[in-house]
Amino acid sequence: MQWYEEDVKAAIAERQGCRYDPKTIFYGSSSIRLWNKLYEDFEGFKPVNLGFGGSTLAACVWFFDRIVSPLKTPTKFILYAGDNDLGDGRHPEEVLIFFREFIVKLRQQYPAIAFYYISIKPSISRLEIIDRIIYTNKLIEEDINRRSDNGYYIDIFSKMLGKDGKPIATYFEDDGLHMNRDGYILWRETILNECLLTEKIH
Repeated sequence: MQWYEEDVKAAIAERQGCRYDPKTIFYGSSSIRLWNKLYEDFEGFKPVNLGFGGSTLAACVWFFDRIVSPLKTPTKFILYAGDNDLGDGRHPEEVLIFFREFIVKLRQQYPAIAFYYISIKPSISRLEIIDRIIYTNKLIEEDINRRSDNGYYIDIFSKMLGKDGKPIATYFEDDGLHMNRDGYILWRETILNECLLTEKIH
């Protein structure tokens, strides 16, 4: 895990430099870290961006205590991770195990926090593992739905597909993996709608 050290230190510095008491934690891989307008997009949520590049779900568990735990009173937790696990060759069942380990860690620290898992996106550069992405999303969604612990699954996968069933290229940077502003606008709208919906229910 040493190769994450510089990014982990940057995430810790981001937390420490926040000028208010964060109420919404955004955590996970580079799709979170590179969200340049996250603070503007979720201003009313009092967010903090604790993403670190290349992170897997396993790394999110490993570094949770260092990066996240010092925050004592957040009310929302939004996670994007699992993408790089599959990119590294992990199987869907392994990713589910890491996800369950993450939930244990999360609930030890924040027993009642509203938790939102953003589905793994359908990246152009990872079309060769699209079936594993679909299956992993299914396993995690089912796991979340079996629980009664204020957890929610946010489906961005289907929203990033065109009528031909392929990823919409205009949401991505040239590398076919990371998103451009249009992709983040879609994520913003989807996340906000899900949060508003669940808050109305409760």
